[in-house]
Amino acid sequence: MAGDFPTAGEAEPAGAPGRTGMRARLARGLALAAKAGLLGGRAPGRRGSGTGAGWTDGPQPRPQDTATTADRLVGRGHIVRGLAALAGPPGRRTRIARSVAMGSGVLAVAVLLVALLLPNLPDRLTPAAFVRLPAEGILLAAVLLVLPPRARRAGAAAFGLLIGLITLLKCLDIGFYSVLYRPFDPVLDWGLLGNAADYLRETSGRAGELLAITGAVLLAVTVLALTAGATVRLATLMARHRARSVHVVLVLSTAWITCVVLGLQTGAGPLASTLDAGLLGQRAKQVRVSLADARLFQRQASHDAFAHTPSDQLLTGLRGKDVLFTFVESYGRSAIEDPAMGPRIGTVLKESDDALKAAGFRARSGWLRSPVTGGGSWLAHSTFLSGLWISNQQRFRSLTSSDRTTLTGAFRRTGAWRTVGVVPGVLVAWPEGRFFGLDHVYDGHHLDYHGPAFGWSQVPDQFTLQTFQRREFGKRGRGPLMAEIILTSSHYPWAPVPRMADWAKLGDGSVFRQVRREGKSQEEVWKNAESVRTEYRTSIEYSLNSLVGFLRRYGNDNTVLVFLGDHQPVPTVTGNSPRKDVPVTVVARDPKVLDRISGWGWTEGLKPAANAPIWPMDGFRDRFLKAFGPQPG
Repeated sequence: MAGDFPTAGEAEPAGAPGRTGMRARLARGLALAAKAGLLGGRAPGRRGSGTGAGWTDGPQPRPQDTATTADRLVGRGHIVRGLAALAGPPGRRTRIARSVAMGSGVLAVAVLLVALLLPNLPDRLTPAAFVRLPAEGILLAAVLLVLPPRARRAGAAAFGLLIGLITLLKCLDIGFYSVLYRPFDPVLDWGLLGNAADYLRETSGRAGELLAITGAVLLAVTVLALTAGATVRLATLMARHRARSVHVVLVLSTAWITCVVLGLQTGAGPLASTLDAGLLGQRAKQVRVSLADARLFQRQASHDAFAHTPSDQLLTGLRGKDVLFTFVESYGRSAIEDPAMGPRIGTVLKESDDALKAAGFRARSGWLRSPVTGGGSWLAHSTFLSGLWISNQQRFRSLTSSDRTTLTGAFRRTGAWRTVGVVPGVLVAWPEGRFFGLDHVYDGHHLDYHGPAFGWSQVPDQFTLQTFQRREFGKRGRGPLMAEIILTSSHYPWAPVPRMADWAKLGDGSVFRQVRREGKSQEEVWKNAESVRTEYRTSIEYSLNSLVGFLRRYGNDNTVLVFLGDHQPVPTVTGNSPRKDVPVTVVARDPKVLDRISGWGWTEGLKPAANAPIWPMDGFRDRFLKAFGPQPG
């Protein structure tokens, strides 16, 4: 065993531990192990004859026995050398342990800082957002220092889970602000997560939906595990180095107060951050308001000015007319006034207005303020038709389970119109159609379309309108018709966008296959914001051209078209504009129809002026019913 232990006849190196000294140390260690019951003896204070490991009865080993054992082990130098090589020198093992402890501590602090400083607004996700002092982190450290040892670990885990939950709430906020331009409502918005899953299934298939759900669940579990583990690790280190930790907390507290007094700022706001505290305060207020919203809505819905109006007095100014209420998906104010999109959309509206005038039609346009932005079209539709502000799913469910008179339902009440719904975006059972007073509904499965989908939109707008013409509007000998038509081609993600085809050659929709192949993919469109805005503008052009083309081709003296946007597009398109306005237009060939709304102050033509009146969308129902019928009873 040369190089490890002196062989027979060799002198031991000076200062090196001798064979005898090593044997003695091993003997003492084996003796202590024997007393603990680890070498076959019975541990002190334990009774009974055990047959399991470490429970063998018998006398305690004598010192000479342990010495003999030690001598035998030392004699096996190759075993000792192997174990020593595996473990490394004592100094090296100490350095590794210190490095691991330091690394885990730094990682724990980093995880907690990222969680505490993560903003809940997507446009504030910048490096500067994470270069601040979080008051919540300093307070957490102080609390961990004063907790008694027994409660410290459990308390740290609880605080870590709370930080993780707040982090997940901020992640939900980022998603909601990116699409709906508002924060997540922890009381009323859980149902929208299901709608998001439906959207993924319709655009990416079942596999894409499952993958996204799995990723979201894993993210939630990972965040909670990381924040809880990091807080427990931090508490352990602070307890081990208590004096130094107290000094650090005092220094950080002084620095935070100094930043507040001096008003020091970074690119993301005050250097002294209170982000999570402010967020919790806002959410507490939001929760109170949301919990009280059901009672507030019940009081608002209890008053219906037209609930008792006799049916023969409703809509007398439109008797004999075909009235078409048409929603253009995501057709918002930004499409008309944004410098990058407005000029082109303005040209389309001007050309369309001239073409309609040549066909004998006239138009008046104004603005409505939608209850939503970026998404939630059904909430806007129900607001427009019911005369109630439907801004969340709870209100929508309450509305559709009531007997409220809707604008479409008023036509049905008179018995003077056949009422139909054309809803290509609906691919499942839609019992709400009966609430809205529709005699018949054509959903995405009943439009006889055999062409490709365009992103989320299952049926191009031109084909939707052509099918309506073939199945209802163009029937000979029919009576007056009222239709609610939803155009979906301008729906997010605007990839690919269909283009106009020859009306006479639409057939079963197969003509759109070539159009689909030539269109851009979602990856191409969403590579930058400018590309997204361009394709959004193109989709609005297509929807407007489809609608105006239908009116020019099939409209007549008895046609009245009311078309509007349901909401503004996502913030990527609007540039985070806070405005929720959408254009609304009434088109008719009979001048008496427009005379009835002459007092509304709307702009002549298809494009509303910037200073045209802006009404809340829930005010349209009553104004329309008053304009075309007697005052409510």
